[in-house]
Amino acid sequence: MQMTHGLPESVAGTGLRAAPSDVGSELPEPDREEQLATRAAWLYFIGNSTQAQIAKKLGLTRQRVNRLLAQAREHGLVQIQVTGRLASCVALEHALVERYRLKDAVVVPSPADPSQLRQVIAAAAGHYLSQHLHDGMSVGVGWGRTLRLSLASVPRRAFRKLSVVSLIGGLTQSSAVNPHETASHLADIIGGQCYYFAGPAFTDSAESRDILMKQPMLREVYERGCNVDLAFLSVGDLANANTMTALNLITEEEAQSLRATGAVGDLCSHWINTAGEVIDHPLNSRAVGLPPVHLKAVKDSILASGGKAKVGVIHGALVAGYANRLLTDEATAAQLLAFK
Repeated sequence: MQMTHGLPESVAGTGLRAAPSDVGSELPEPDREEQLATRAAWLYFIGNSTQAQIAKKLGLTRQRVNRLLAQAREHGLVQIQVTGRLASCVALEHALVERYRLKDAVVVPSPADPSQLRQVIAAAAGHYLSQHLHDGMSVGVGWGRTLRLSLASVPRRAFRKLSVVSLIGGLTQSSAVNPHETASHLADIIGGQCYYFAGPAFTDSAESRDILMKQPMLREVYERGCNVDLAFLSVGDLANANTMTALNLITEEEAQSLRATGAVGDLCSHWINTAGEVIDHPLNSRAVGLPPVHLKAVKDSILASGGKAKVGVIHGALVAGYANRLLTDEATAAQLLAFK
């Protein structure tokens, strides 16, 4: 905290002998007010005095002291600096909320070892998710390694009448990042009923996808997905080593085709560009799950992701309104704020 206006020696010293009457009556009223505000601010922020103690020392009412302190902040007489190691993260959080019109943003320090980034974000995401769970709600779950890892940080607790809905189709083989297994694991931790699309993440054709989605069982899950109270999401990227190609969900040729069409990553298995638009590509017509447009109506949607390769797709998801709460790391937050 820096005081931008000096104090008389009697005030700046340890004695603090000056009283309001010491302020010369020849001073104009605005200057006398500034002196009082400065004295009150010094006593409060530096001298650790209570407002009651300041009122007694300066011969003022507590209400007047309160107004003087507010005046000191408004007029720049007091500059407060938070120097804790998370101060920069807090500043980034406020900037992200402002730029993307979010309900909330949580920024964690970026780890020195980039390989630990996913784990760091996941740990914070699991804790954040647990704070937003309550009885009687419906939780929609996306997929990805970050979401799967985050479940280790969700405390085991049995909620009443809580349901979990997987928002996309699954894999044909068991995997730690299988959307079905992520949703069912979360449901087990919090005592919820689990619903999921009994089908693959992608069908072999748009016609197959349409036939599958007309089945009553899948229509029910689709409707549940459209009406969740909270969505817990992550995004995938189109870097050379991405999850989709690693799991053989798409080929490298398809990845190249997606990039050529302007895609920067996927949200709920739907490929989007930096504006958040679902691109015109055959893969999007074959995706089994909830189209991102329905996420705009979800009351609370948490997006947990980070890393340089995901900046474009995170930006797209946020500007399109698919998520209104973001959990990321410091480096990614700075890149998002610099994104044009």
